[in-house]
Amino acid sequence: MPKVAIVILNWNGRHYLQQFLPSVLATTYQDKEVIVADNASTDDSIDLLKQHYPSVTIIQHPQNFGYAKGYNEALKQVNADYFVLLNSDVQVQSSWIEPMVALLESDKTIAACQPKVLSFTNKELFEYAGAAGGWMDRFGYPFAKGRIFDICEKDKGQYDKQEAIFWASGAALFIRASAFHRCRGFDEFFFAHQEEIDLCWRLQLSGFKIYSCPQSIVYHVGGGTLPKGNSKKTFLNFRNNHIALYKNLPWSQKWWKIPFRIFLDIISAFKGLLSGDGGYFLAIFLSHFAFLKWIAADQDKSTFPESTKGSLQGYYRHNIVWQHFINRKRYFGEIIR
Repeated sequence: MPKVAIVILNWNGRHYLQQFLPSVLATTYQDKEVIVADNASTDDSIDLLKQHYPSVTIIQHPQNFGYAKGYNEALKQVNADYFVLLNSDVQVQSSWIEPMVALLESDKTIAACQPKVLSFTNKELFEYAGAAGGWMDRFGYPFAKGRIFDICEKDKGQYDKQEAIFWASGAALFIRASAFHRCRGFDEFFFAHQEEIDLCWRLQLSGFKIYSCPQSIVYHVGGGTLPKGNSKKTFLNFRNNHIALYKNLPWSQKWWKIPFRIFLDIISAFKGLLSGDGGYFLAIFLSHFAFLKWIAADQDKSTFPESTKGSLQGYYRHNIVWQHFINRKRYFGEIIR
């Protein structure tokens, strides 16, 4: 039986640990270790763990490393066959690990997978962060089976087939430890947001596959650290998305796709400004300047793909923006036929 380490990255998330950690500890898979990696929380998260959850292993970081470096540093200290990177605001079912272990054990070329991610507040709906498996369009817009932009579908079993996807959700990422280390983990320059998409892209370029495993189900609150609409979250999403495009696209594509994406971003920024969201407008423009600064001075701080030979799955060769906003297609099944 492979050893599984369930690693929860925490930053001032005492209330989430108290609410959701009991469901994680009730996981039926036998050869597991539950670990909380704490990003220098200033609340009493550590005291809670020591007093009420003594079976949980604690890794304490000296400062808030963010999602990317926080997990990179923690996983250097973890010995397991598989890592499960689990957000603190996730409730799990007791038998959620077994289907994912079976999937990855059945095919050694599968590096990572994700469970079906449903909304904790409305368990009939897919949740924004991953839904039933992440996809990517030709211009770098991420979407998912069950979630197109802000539209989350009702789960009717329509995406219950195990199949290859482009990226697996960072809210509940199940990954082969050897593959994680081979590709040098997350890009720490990202700090947070879209680092799992970048990692899954690099894994695919190295010859691995990413899969959905909807037989496993979790329930995600979402927006626990940086809520939707937060300007910093907007900044990180746009900046990191452009960096991922620059790192992983071949030169034959990046020279024209990235300028076109920036053009689409500018349209989106002005749309936000006209609707009264000045923070959104400013965050997008600041992200562009930060991306240009990264090109000029910070590339050496990022993790580039080790290979560019692998083929991509879960890749939509058209423009999801056009399909959704112009052709008015709201659901994944209407777009991917």
